[in-house]
Amino acid sequence: MFDPPDLVFEFSTLLYAKRPIDLSGEAQQFSQDPTNFLSRFKSSKRISSLNRSFFSGLCFLLATMTCVAQSNVVTYQYDNSRTGQNTNETTLTHSNVNMNQFGKLFSLPVDGQVYAQPLYVPGVAISGKGTHNVLIVATENDSVYAFDADLSASPLWQVSLVDTAHGGNAGCPPQQVCETALNTSTTIGCSDLQPSIGITSTPVIDSSSGTIYVEAKSVDGPNYFHRLHALDIATGNEKSPGPVQIKATVNGTGDGSTPPPNSQLVFDSNNMALHQLNRPGLLLMNGTIFLGFASHCDSFPYHGWLFAYDAATFTQKGVFVTTPNGGLGGFWMSGAGPAGDANGNIYAATGNGTFSQGAPLELGDSILKLNFNGILSLADYFTPFNQNGLNSGDTDVGSGGVLLLPDQPGNHPHLLLEAGKEGRIYLIDRDKLTANPSNPSQELPFCSGCSSDPQIVQESGSGQVGGMLSMPAYWNNTTYWWGSYDVLKSIPLSTGRLDFTHITHSTEFYNFPGATPSISANGTSNGIVWSIDSSQYGSPGPGPGPAVLHAHDATNVSRELWNSTQAANNRDRAGNAVKFSVPRIANGKVYIGTSIEVDVYGLLNLTEAATPAISPAPGTYTNSVTVTITDTTANATITYTTDGSTPVPGSHGTAISSGGSFTLTSSATVQAIASASGFSNSSIASASYTVFITPSTAILLIQRGTFSRQPTSGGTVTLTLPQATGAGHSLIVGVSFWPLDITSVTDGSGDTFARGLGTSAYHNVNRSATYTNFYYAKSTAGGTTSLTLNFSGGSTYLLVAVAEVAGLDPAAPLDQSGFQESLTATAAWSSAAVTTTAANEYLFSWAASEAGSVTCSSPASGWTIESQTNPATVCLLDRVVSATGSYQASVTPSTAQNYAMEIVTFK
Repeated sequence: MFDPPDLVFEFSTLLYAKRPIDLSGEAQQFSQDPTNFLSRFKSSKRISSLNRSFFSGLCFLLATMTCVAQSNVVTYQYDNSRTGQNTNETTLTHSNVNMNQFGKLFSLPVDGQVYAQPLYVPGVAISGKGTHNVLIVATENDSVYAFDADLSASPLWQVSLVDTAHGGNAGCPPQQVCETALNTSTTIGCSDLQPSIGITSTPVIDSSSGTIYVEAKSVDGPNYFHRLHALDIATGNEKSPGPVQIKATVNGTGDGSTPPPNSQLVFDSNNMALHQLNRPGLLLMNGTIFLGFASHCDSFPYHGWLFAYDAATFTQKGVFVTTPNGGLGGFWMSGAGPAGDANGNIYAATGNGTFSQGAPLELGDSILKLNFNGILSLADYFTPFNQNGLNSGDTDVGSGGVLLLPDQPGNHPHLLLEAGKEGRIYLIDRDKLTANPSNPSQELPFCSGCSSDPQIVQESGSGQVGGMLSMPAYWNNTTYWWGSYDVLKSIPLSTGRLDFTHITHSTEFYNFPGATPSISANGTSNGIVWSIDSSQYGSPGPGPGPAVLHAHDATNVSRELWNSTQAANNRDRAGNAVKFSVPRIANGKVYIGTSIEVDVYGLLNLTEAATPAISPAPGTYTNSVTVTITDTTANATITYTTDGSTPVPGSHGTAISSGGSFTLTSSATVQAIASASGFSNSSIASASYTVFITPSTAILLIQRGTFSRQPTSGGTVTLTLPQATGAGHSLIVGVSFWPLDITSVTDGSGDTFARGLGTSAYHNVNRSATYTNFYYAKSTAGGTTSLTLNFSGGSTYLLVAVAEVAGLDPAAPLDQSGFQESLTATAAWSSAAVTTTAANEYLFSWAASEAGSVTCSSPASGWTIESQTNPATVCLLDRVVSATGSYQASVTPSTAQNYAMEIVTFK
């Protein structure tokens, strides 16, 4: 197995044979978290002991090794900062993650639920079996597997952590099994993990020594055990000094303590060990293993315990308890591991429990910074202002994991992110978690009597994201969140702050428990957000049913690239879902743990579809040109664009069958790609056309109107226009609605209305699903005042803007459209900016808000407010332009409100 840290040591010894410098400690740190290591090492005083030529060589070597070492995936969410990003993924791209090219390759059966995130190490030499890329899988049946990560085959090895070779079954008669994973129905009586509780946390691997560190829980009748194991990655054998039973005794009068006068909390094989659960992933940092504990189903008594063990000797180096004189306050974080920074600090969040600033501190519902310098101690903490309400409502802060951001610009370069069940996001300075606003030199860990937390860098409102039983991911200066009962949200960072005014979101919605996203990317390109909808996880929730893997474009999360339900005949169906499961992306494959197997997804071995043929030949045409696209692949679907952008089947572009055609009335570059079942996508065909159009007649606004309606039944609502329509005119209808989609629009003259957006634009305010779309009829018959909007039964709110316009192209009037929104109260409303393609165009825009009694004024230069209506608010603006260019509508509302605003242009 290639061992980068050993190579560092050999390199230093080779250059300095007469006075070698021992870098073995740094080597192990580098193997666990290269980014943090390089940052710390380059600023270290140890550089003074190296001459310039050696350090230059070392930096070059480390830069080279980073590409190799980071292909290892040895800890929860890829690194100790828990960023959730694999930026060395060169195989999976926006263009090949689609239904035709990407799918389920095979499954790897296992003997229990897989709650732990699988780990991946390439190039491992397995005795007698050659060298393999190895996938490490741990199950709730206390089993650990090593699979070839690229093959559907039997395990390279499988071990049970309750057998005698791994420290279990002590004193058990021969040929009998006395020690097992816990049976949930007969021990704890908790159905959250069933039928067994064994290995729940994500292990960690020291790739420099080839050691897997894993915590396992077991029972032999009256006794309950938590053991820390050290497994050889090549064999699964227990390595010295493992295993060690996790035990500790601390002073305290809290829940489950021994009787006074010398009350203590005892973590051993009795009742305390039964109730405690190692849910967070393990953290390996600077040669020390950190393990956090909470409970099963809030089953009492329990506390938040954090243990520190020397990785080389398994000597217990420290113990920290969050509520020594109280109760609860567990470390669980929905499986997220404690985070560690370049200075050796540990960060974790606690669940609901006792909070007190007396001596000793009781730290339920808090974000903690701990330090380890031979002993494990609290360095700093932050507790939200509403801790009492969070505790009484079981609204844990610590249901979410802590993410350490890369260095940011501004006064707070070292930041962390966290959100809990309340959906309130906390952005905190890691160097000093809190600062008293009235005296910044003083800390203010808890703002008693406050209605917010002004002592931290930034705090969102409650429900900014759905309740987090997960953690965010980070990539390319953007954070990604998928809370319970919510959509995927991307929130960018700007000058060291979260930019809540530019949130984007998916249309896909997850129920409980949401998801922890993982990002694959090739540096800053081809970012893909991977997530698992595990809402069908079974008792006590819905299901059981399959996990559903989703892939979204990380640069535009409203664009879903693929999901495992798209292909016919359940081709990509996964095993039944496991709550809190997180996908693992490595070397062109995606691995997800389920209740019975690990499912492996990747690129399918397919023949490429034929490249489409575009006719007529590229060139210059007068007035218009009809373009036809054909393909020789049977049953191919052709996806094309006319703006020069890359078409992506199923997500970007217009889909037609072979032989389909369309008319260009302005200059355009047509790009086309073919897709077909059983084939990979074709190469892209391209053709550019220059079209000269005779100027159209004058564009005139005939009539306009705005309407606010809430029908109670019937599935239709009919509006009366101010006057009868004229023949040959265009009728434009902009509509915002919730919660039911408008399926069609008709009028009294039988005109055909085209739907502007295939999928309505989604606007999520206070978890209320609001949508925006538009319809238009070209060259109408005229003579009607009746306009009917149809929807699918039930009741829906409607905000409608209507315009009748003369002088538009009777064949293809629609040119551009754009949508912009704000989920928070905003004092200035504006649409997206769009660029027109024809000299003479009519620009139609409307702003909609759920707020009532709001009026619009002060439109952008050149725009006219034609009509507006309350209650709820819809404002219609328009203008006629005589030159191509970029245009944007805007108005000022009488009070700041959330809004959605669409702009549509017609030529």
